[in-house]
Amino acid sequence: MPTAVLTDRERTAVQAYLRLLHTVRAAFDGPAGGERPVVVPPVVLAEAEAALARAGLAGNEERLFRLLRAWCPTA
Repeated sequence: MPTAVLTDRERTAVQAYLRLLHTVRAAFDGPAGGERPVVVPPVVLAEAEAALARAGLAGNEERLFRLLRAWCPTA
């Protein structure tokens, strides 16, 4: 499998997406019956959206997930 070489903006977008993903997972990994946040903190979502837009990935989920799988196959 070829290794993807990401631009700085693509790497930032993938990292922002991973932070968003980890935030969502953490919200749902709490104890059963415990209080869970209803939404992702706005700052986390805004960071991911801005990074995706700067990298030209907004509305291009197929390309983003291809980069994500190449850079971090366990995500």
